[in-house]
Amino acid sequence: MLDYLTAKLAYEVDVLDAAAGLDSGEFILVDTRKQASWDHGHALGAIRLLDDIPAGRTVVVYGWGPGCNGATRAAASLIARGYSVREMIGGFEYWYRSGLAVETAGGVVHPRVDPLVGAAGGAL
Repeated sequence: MLDYLTAKLAYEVDVLDAAAGLDSGEFILVDTRKQASWDHGHALGAIRLLDDIPAGRTVVVYGWGPGCNGATRAAASLIARGYSVREMIGGFEYWYRSGLAVETAGGVVHPRVDPLVGAAGGAL
């Protein structure tokens, strides 16, 4: 079981670690959703899957949320092309619900933290 969990952690990252890694330049965050979803709002600092993804950088992909496997499909495709890839668990849904910055057509917004998923204070 330890081998499984260690391997899983090598390929997944949660939204808070993704935000920290994006800020530090550790990796590139890639939105794998459709254009209309991107236009509606996406993680601040992310690029679209169809944009040029620089070689030699670790890529973190995300889709809509836990019920979406679009990021998994994109990760498989990118790995097959030689990229080092991790998947952001929770997807855009958990990015948003965690109160992380979102870029929209109207500018950058900072959603309220959902206390069920974000560290908004005391323990549940």
